[in-house]
Amino acid sequence: MLSAAGASPWGTRAGAKPAEDYWRTIIPAIKAKWSEFRFIAEAYWDLEWELQQQGFDFCYDKKLYDRMEHADAESVRQHLLADLTYQEKMVRFIENHDEPRATSAFPDGKERAAAIAILTLPGARLLHEGQFEGFKVRLPVFLARRPAEPVDQDLATFYGRLLKETNRDVFRNGDWCRCERSGWPDNQSCQQLLTWCWVKGDERYLVVINFRHETAQGRIHVPWDELRGRQWRLSDTFSGDTYERSGDEMHDSGFYVELGPWKCHLFEVRMK
Repeated sequence: MLSAAGASPWGTRAGAKPAEDYWRTIIPAIKAKWSEFRFIAEAYWDLEWELQQQGFDFCYDKKLYDRMEHADAESVRQHLLADLTYQEKMVRFIENHDEPRATSAFPDGKERAAAIAILTLPGARLLHEGQFEGFKVRLPVFLARRPAEPVDQDLATFYGRLLKETNRDVFRNGDWCRCERSGWPDNQSCQQLLTWCWVKGDERYLVVINFRHETAQGRIHVPWDELRGRQWRLSDTFSGDTYERSGDEMHDSGFYVELGPWKCHLFEVRMK
């Protein structure tokens, strides 16, 4: 991984700016010899799109991290309105060597909601050493030792289950799309919901996350035209609960969901 922060933090101390951006020369030259080599930029200051155009395969999605940590679900949703070609080249994460441990940055169930989000979004997914175990001590990268910490077995089980459920080709090579959600004049808690879907052949998955510490209700509108005129079974791969819904309802009026704080549905959708 290469840092591509640019001149912003260095100013004149970095010397004169090159006449041309050297990544446009370096990246093709290296890939001509090692075609599988991947360039990942840890970049800020809104340089992500520019670096993608210069040839970087992926850029850290620090904006998504910041919005998930400090802002609300609507802010996260707005970030995900970006063009899909941009999103597919972002690295999603909720913990790395530069950030606080996820257990402190995303407390009280929020970590699980955020983990489900990053593992079901397009792009690359970065999972940090000790994240699954719920470690709390953030170590400098140059230390080769760490204090002994107890493993959060419940959290480790959750991550094991999540990795198993998302280790499917549909989440890597399928077609991703955002879903719309709606509420009622006297209840707009639907704005707390994050929702999107994946499809590849006969495989279909639907994700609904309540990204807030209060219960949320809403109607989820799934954009698959082939839903209409058929009955569908929605199987929540986490809870084991199963629901049957008409495709017309799912596509047009939206089907009703209610989720507690930081809770999620990860539905496998199959024709009945």
